[in-house]
Parts: sequence; structure tokens; C-alpha cells
Amino acid sequence: MERESDQYDPKETFEHVLMTKGKEAAAHVHGYQTEVPPVACGCPGSMAQEIKKAAPTLEGKAISGNSELSQWPIQLHLVSPLAPYFKESDLLIAADCTAFTLGSFHRDLLKGKKLIIACPKLDDTSPYIEKIAEILKNNTIFSLTVATMVVPCCSGLNHIVEKAVEMSGTNIHVKKIVIGIDGEIQS
Repeated sequence: MERESDQYDPKETFEHVLMTKGKEAAAHVHGYQTEVPPVACGCPGSMAQEIKKAAPTLEGKAISGNSELSQWPIQLHLVSPLAPYFKESDLLIAADCTAFTLGSFHRDLLKGKKLIIACPKLDDTSPYIEKIAEILKNNTIFSLTVATMVVPCCSGLNHIVEKAVEMSGTNIHVKKIVIGIDGEIQS
């Protein structure tokens, strides 16, 4: 059964819900916002930013659309510590955002390596230390590189990998690469 009704007014709805149900309920009114929402968990890495770039030039740069990915799956929750592709390999553990931020990710970081991706902020990281430790114990890993973003919440991935190396009992050096939100490698 249909009936005629007034057009939805988010401000009027907000005010009605505020008066009848309170501030918390009113905050959920669709289409009306009285203030800017707080930054998630206070993390500066969640702050919206526009990245201004100069127009790209082809001078002195190779353009490659080739993927250097050599195995699947890549998400840490999904990889098996016993996957055959980890045997005698160089390993790159990268924060999820790195490949989207660094335009040359495949060419500069991934080429010749096996890849694991993870997000220390959004993933359930509780099994990560043990899983990485198992990968290191059960395989001959020639090199281990960790790529993270410059934002503070991303540094958790370095901590996870360091703990995993310690737990594994291996004596492998961890190379750390930090990528700025502008897509430049900072270290």
C-alpha cells in the first residue's frame, strides 16, 4: 500500500530524532551531519589528503604494465606457511597501501620476490606473528623486506615481522622500506 508523504528532510529528521531519542541516535540520521566526524582512532594516516603531483613525463623513465607477481594468494590470512613457492625465495611483506602508493612497486620492490600483504591497522593481526614465523622456519628465505607507509599506524607491520623473526629462531636481516603518501620511497 502506497501513500503520499512529505519529501525527506534530513535536518528536520535530525532535529526530531535529537529531541525524541537523543544525541547518539541523531548522529545516525542519514544525510545530515552537524560536525566533521573524528579521525578514526586518532591516526594521522586516516586523515584525508589530496596529493598534488607534477604532470608526468616520459623522459628517462621506462613504462611497464607487466606484473611481477609470481604467486597467489598474497594476503597473509590466506597464504600457507608450507606453500612451495616460499622455498628458497626472497620475501617481501608489504602493507596493503604500498602497492597503490608507489607507482613502481612491481619494478622496484616486487621483482624477483614472493609477496605477502597485510594491513596492521585493519586486519585481525593476532595470528600474523606465528604465521610469519612458520614461513621463516619452514623455508629457506634468502632475504626479507618489509614495505610500509610513513603513517604511524603502518609501523605495526615492522613490529609483527620483528617478533616473527625472533620467534622463528632464524638469523635473517630485515630490510625496511618506508613509502611516503606522495609515492616516494623515504628510506
